[in-house]
Amino acid sequence: MSLPADSQIFACDINEEYTAIAWRYWQQAGLAKIYLRLAPALESLDQLLAIRQAGTFDFAFIDASYDERCLQLIRSRGLIAIDNVLWSGQVANFQIQNNSTQAIRSINQKLRNDERITLSIFLISD
Repeated sequence: MSLPADSQIFACDINEEYTAIAWRYWQQAGLAKIYLRLAPALESLDQLLAIRQAGTFDFAFIDASYDERCLQLIRSRGLIAIDNVLWSGQVANFQIQNNSTQAIRSINQKLRNDERITLSIFLISD
């Protein structure tokens, strides 16, 4: 992995079992620039904001509803990638009204109306 000398990756997760597996692979690959915090994401992001990290991140990957915290942490012209915005097509099927699908519709609409960002959907796999 190529990162500038003064860069690092900050990861947060709550699953010790999965992160232990990831950590082994990171070590095998020589990825010493990854800082892992085993704690709830909102707690981790709030801690970053508390230590004045707002506007210092180039990239954020979100797999839950942490968009507002990440918008505060990301620098101008940074990139935020959000997982599952199409939810296997369920967000377009309004007959599906389960909590997860409705939550994704809600965040999609919120971000669509957010004037601080330019929004694009890039389908990799869903």
